[in-house]
Amino acid sequence: MINPAKLEEIAKQISGNMPQGLKNIAESFETKTKQVLQNKLSEMDFVSREEFDIQSKVLIRTREKLLELEAKVAELEAKLQTPQQ
Repeated sequence: MINPAKLEEIAKQISGNMPQGLKNIAESFETKTKQVLQNKLSEMDFVSREEFDIQSKVLIRTREKLLELEAKVAELEAKLQTPQQ
């Protein structure tokens, strides 16, 4: 779900761009930044790409089945409306 390597990269970029005088607290800042990012991202309701793709395929199959059923219902209704001989 949440890529720890990406969070690590973001935290390092933030701490790497700090002025030279603040480098002594960069490690603490990096750790805190990662913690805050992880906490905020975990509060969000994300799904993985794999889950999204699976659900998209299920939705496509469901729509196809719905179209088939609608066509069958229309065919049956048409048969019921035509007079029997």
